[in-house]
Amino acid sequence: MRELLFLAHRFPYPPDKGEKIRSWNMIRHLAKTWRVHLGCLSVDGEDARHLEAVRAVCGEVASFPISPRGQKLRALARLRPGRPLMVDYYGDAGLAAWVKKLLAERPIGLGFAYSTPMAQYFDGAGVPWVLDMVDVDSEKFAAYGAEGRWPMRHVWAREARTLLAYEAQSVRQAELSLLVSEAECRRFATLAPQTEGRVFAVQNGVDLDYFHPRHTFPRPWADDAPRVVFTGHMDYPPNAEAAIWFAGQVMPLLRRLSPAPRFAVVGANPLPAVQALAGPDIQVTGRVEDVRPWVAHAAVAVAPLRIARGIQNKVLEAMAMARPVVASPQAFEGVVATPGRDLLVADGAEAMSEAVGAILSGGHPALPAAARAAMEASYAWGATLSRLDDLMDSLPQVRENPAAAHPARTTMPEEATP
Repeated sequence: MRELLFLAHRFPYPPDKGEKIRSWNMIRHLAKTWRVHLGCLSVDGEDARHLEAVRAVCGEVASFPISPRGQKLRALARLRPGRPLMVDYYGDAGLAAWVKKLLAERPIGLGFAYSTPMAQYFDGAGVPWVLDMVDVDSEKFAAYGAEGRWPMRHVWAREARTLLAYEAQSVRQAELSLLVSEAECRRFATLAPQTEGRVFAVQNGVDLDYFHPRHTFPRPWADDAPRVVFTGHMDYPPNAEAAIWFAGQVMPLLRRLSPAPRFAVVGANPLPAVQALAGPDIQVTGRVEDVRPWVAHAAVAVAPLRIARGIQNKVLEAMAMARPVVASPQAFEGVVATPGRDLLVADGAEAMSEAVGAILSGGHPALPAAARAAMEASYAWGATLSRLDDLMDSLPQVRENPAAAHPARTTMPEEATP
């Protein structure tokens, strides 16, 4: 069996947030035809509990713990002209040494860098590799810079410029590069025209069995007030900003309705500013064991993001569960669905409150079934990742190097245990 080295900036399991959902489904899919060895970074001490689940799919597995604060200081200490902070933030000597050792010991036919900063580990490694940028991260930092305050707006603007250059350089070095949607590909081609024709879309999927309306769950709240639900990790700045914006700009308009809905902010690690939203008609849950009961009983699922890149899994999951969704234009970008039929797209507080109010009053009764049908038509993981197979099989290195099979080893270096 051919052997592949997959490097990720986060431990990919459990697949409970966007970056892990895509990486884990890619790993599982690739493992059908490749022996996949995984090297990754970990910021969560709980990751160690999930090692066996990952080992059951992969060959060798090595996860190296990093401290976010320590990595930030390290990146700042290494700051030099033209180098993005993100590269050094995700740089780790232990992972680099493990990669070098594995490449010397195993017949690795192909590397796979999941997220642009992981490209550094294949620089000069002597193995062909694929880059999945997922999103155009430089655009996200550009948006932070446009909306931020001094001095951070200058930090974010610099990161946007330097990271865009690094993204373009990495695409030129990789055999194949990916983004999550055609919209992201078009945007990147505009920003880095020298890369045109080298980047291809492989869109996300959604687990249509796990997120299925046939599943029943107890209602996670006691009262009868309708809930408007927003899901996502609430330490991620765009999610936190969206929750704060919705609470401050849209909820005052929704309070005029009878009955007035309550707003549930459902997601792990809410920042202090998100926690402060909690009140009589706003609930901030923190981490929940399973997000599906909250979505299943939501009168409306909202995605009010104003800064967004790529595909919003929260939108796909709510639609797969046949819930009415109201999304901002930014959260909708890249989603293969028809506004007005499969979901509602609303720009601004007034439009979003009107869309939510219309659903709460009984409007758009066909939306749930249409949302589910749209997901079934376009977002089964097997179908979306068949595109990845086609692209990888087109590489000469893959066609010409069916590496000999070797027994699987699932070692976990002691020093690498999270």
